[in-house]
Amino acid sequence: MKTLNFENTTILITGASSGIGKEFAKQLASKGANLILTARTTSDLINLAQELKSVHNNIILQTISVDLSELNGPKKLVEKIDALGLSIDYLINNAGFGKFCEFSNESFEVYHKMLMLNINALVELTHLCLPAMKVKNSGGVINVASIASFQPLPYQTVYGASKAFVLSFSEALTGELLDTNINVMALCPGTTESRFMENANADTSKMNLAPASDVVKAALKSYDKNKVYTIPGKMNYLMSLVPRFISRQRTIKIVVNMFKDNVLRKSTSF
Repeated sequence: MKTLNFENTTILITGASSGIGKEFAKQLASKGANLILTARTTSDLINLAQELKSVHNNIILQTISVDLSELNGPKKLVEKIDALGLSIDYLINNAGFGKFCEFSNESFEVYHKMLMLNINALVELTHLCLPAMKVKNSGGVINVASIASFQPLPYQTVYGASKAFVLSFSEALTGELLDTNINVMALCPGTTESRFMENANADTSKMNLAPASDVVKAALKSYDKNKVYTIPGKMNYLMSLVPRFISRQRTIKIVVNMFKDNVLRKSTSF
C-alpha cells in the first residue's frame, strides 16, 4: 500500500499550541506539510512557529489566534484562511477541554463553552472544509476523540459525552465518504502528557501519561492505513473493550472507582 504523502499539502491544526496539537505540527512539518496553526494563545503559537521554521524553512506556516468556543469562531477562522489564499487539504480537529469534578459543582457556563468547543466547533469546521475536499476528491479529517468515547465517564460527564459524539460523528461521516478518497478518522487517546490534565483540575499523581509524540505517531500510522478510529496503547485498547463484555451498570461502577477518590481529593484541596 502506498504511504500517504503530506508533502506540500496544507493542514489546519486546532489547539496547536500544546500537547497533541503541537506534536501533530512537529511531525507533519517534518513530512513537508504546510501548516495553519490555531489556538487562543498568540504567544504560544508564535513560539511554536519560530521553532518549526528554524528546522523546516521549506514549508509555509501561518498562525491564527482565535477562540473556537465563541459563536462564529470557526467561520471567522476559515474566512481568515481564505483571505490568505490558502486551501485546506487536511483538517485536524484537536482543540477541546474537560473538567474533573462532580457534575453539579461546575457552572453551566463552563459546560456550554466545553460543548461549543468540543462539538460545535469541530462539526462547523468540518462542514466548512469538506466541500473543497470533495471537489478535489482528496484530503481528510482527523478528529481527536478520547478513550472516554467508549464508556460513560462519571466525574467527567460532559467531556465524556462530547467525545462519544466525536467518535459517532466521525464514523458516520466515514460512511458517507466511502466512495471518495477522503479519509476521516477518530483518534481516541488515553491520558496524555499535555496541558489538558492541568486545565481539567485532575490529580495525575497516579496516572500513567503517554507522551504526545507516541500518540501522534500512532495516529498518523493508523490514518495511513485508512483506519476509522484508533486507540494508541494496548491497555487503552483493552479498556475500550470493557463495555462489550460486562453490563453498562458494572462499567459505570468501574469508572467511578477509577476516578472518584482522585477527583474529590483534588477538588477539596483548594
